[in-house]
Amino acid sequence: MSFTRLLAVAKKEIVQILRDSRSLIIVVIMPVTLMLLFGYGVNLDLKGLPVFVYDQSGSQQSQDLLKRFQASEYFKVVKVVDGYPAITRALDDGHAKMGIVIPWDFSLRLQAGGSVPVQALVDATDDNTANVLIGYAQAVVQGYSSDIQLNWLQQRGQAIQPTPVSMQTRTWYNEDLESSAFIIPGVLALVMSVIGAFLTSLTIAREWERGSMEQLISTPVSAMEIMLGKLTPYFVLGMFDVLVCVLLAIYWFHVPFRGSFVTLLISSALFLVVVLSLGFFISVVAKTQFAACQIALLATFLPAFLLSGFLFSVDQMPPFLQLVTRIIPARYYVSALKKIFLKGTPMAMLSAELVPLAVFAFVLALLATRTFHKRLE
Repeated sequence: MSFTRLLAVAKKEIVQILRDSRSLIIVVIMPVTLMLLFGYGVNLDLKGLPVFVYDQSGSQQSQDLLKRFQASEYFKVVKVVDGYPAITRALDDGHAKMGIVIPWDFSLRLQAGGSVPVQALVDATDDNTANVLIGYAQAVVQGYSSDIQLNWLQQRGQAIQPTPVSMQTRTWYNEDLESSAFIIPGVLALVMSVIGAFLTSLTIAREWERGSMEQLISTPVSAMEIMLGKLTPYFVLGMFDVLVCVLLAIYWFHVPFRGSFVTLLISSALFLVVVLSLGFFISVVAKTQFAACQIALLATFLPAFLLSGFLFSVDQMPPFLQLVTRIIPARYYVSALKKIFLKGTPMAMLSAELVPLAVFAFVLALLATRTFHKRLE
């Protein structure tokens, strides 16, 4: 293999990239756009959820309970209404996610030492939001109920019995429970999928469509030199985009980075080799740029978005889909990214992610090499 010929093919591909404005837009703008869209547009933190209140009691005790909801960052008491129809309309038109109904004898039953139910009407069209809402509401009511019990015992001079069992929680790795720390690292996998497979899927198909493949075939450049020469510029661009996305994640979105940059670059390089080889293989098989684009999106972006654990936990998927995710390279890359960013996991403890990526890189690179032949077909 001649380094001079390889460099000549790489220079030719760089010129092609600079002439193709669409490729430049994808390479330069797409990573930043995806980071901003997912960083600001996808937010799993449920805060400030609108609540309507129907307080039939109007007592000091009921107001104290409502102040607990107002003080919570998860709720926003939008309006106090005077009947069920107003809550029903608010839930129907989406102005409220939950309606709280306090009964008329709320204060009387508390003063008598009895229990009193508080009704919560929840919009469950989004079941995840509804479950979170119910959990938050129960926590607020239970906290208020505990304070009522303590005051009742103190007023009667009774000893306060300690709780036999209590749980003290401490969150690790994502202490503030910010969804951006969970989402942003995974965006890197989407960026690499687009930059790697989408662009390289056009390399050989473009040569066939423009009739320049015959010229390449007539030269002494070998098939391996053509492949490496065409993929090298995209590898450099991909690693540049990795650095851009990492800087955005750390300094713009303030995602904690506790790992090693070397480990991150090695993981990214392995995944980039995977998607570059896959894109090159698609380009050889598809023959046309349109078909190559469609296949590349179906083979990389969609699996990386849906089956990699980027947004949806793999552990919560059906067993069959969990098996399917094992052949998705993005799954291992997303897992490695989250461990490197949030946990600071060293490379020696990332064998479960890096070994499969290395296997994928070897197999796909071998497949791309075997598929591409320097001859007219």
